[in-house]
Amino acid sequence: MTPRSGTSRHAKWDIWPREVARLVTVAHGTRTTAGNLVAARITADAGRRLGMPTTTSYVELCEPLFADVVAATETPTVVVPLLLSTGFHLRQDLPTAVAAATRRDLVRLGTGLGPDPLLAQAQAERLRDAGARPGQPVVLVAAGSSDPLALDDLERATRLLAHAWGTPVRLATLTGLGPRPHSVVRAGDAVSPYLLATGHFHRKARAEALASGAGVVADVIGPHRRVVDLVCGRARALAAGPSASVSVPA
Repeated sequence: MTPRSGTSRHAKWDIWPREVARLVTVAHGTRTTAGNLVAARITADAGRRLGMPTTTSYVELCEPLFADVVAATETPTVVVPLLLSTGFHLRQDLPTAVAAATRRDLVRLGTGLGPDPLLAQAQAERLRDAGARPGQPVVLVAAGSSDPLALDDLERATRLLAHAWGTPVRLATLTGLGPRPHSVVRAGDAVSPYLLATGHFHRKARAEALASGAGVVADVIGPHRRVVDLVCGRARALAAGPSASVSVPA
């Protein structure tokens, strides 16, 4: 089979069967083994559902590193970042790694996983699992970032959780821009960590929420079925559509 005339440098996507494409996810990475296993579980579940070979990678603190995985790419690859908000990794690190790959024409890089209604649905279920009552006030606690675009994402995630939970939700961040839990969490509040996996920020979020009087602290979002739904949807869209346009720093 030969490429159709007029195909671009992404021609391999036109001539390779879609089922040959590989799914690569990229999580932040943590020194907590259980946290890194969350990304691996999500990736494996999505791969089984999609019928795709998969690789779980990390920005830092755990191997394989995304930069190494994408550098060795030799098959059409869709990349779904398991990152919840815009920030330096999404806007700089990941596009730079793709741009440096020898076969970058075979890579389609997606956007961050959040904010998204499916994540909010998963958070609402984690709140119920933890014993939060319908109508109980909720605070979304995120890791935070110094990037204003990340704060915009977190504010949207807060609105999405409010819609899924059915009551207003307030936002607190552990670092960067935004108010800290001690100034937002009130006695009896339920707290929803806007975190995919356990690790330093999860422990910090729980400790600060309880110290501020929270009545319920939900678990992290984790390998929830809605997260797998979201990853599968992003992977299908990347496989079916044109290559993502990424901004690569000079």
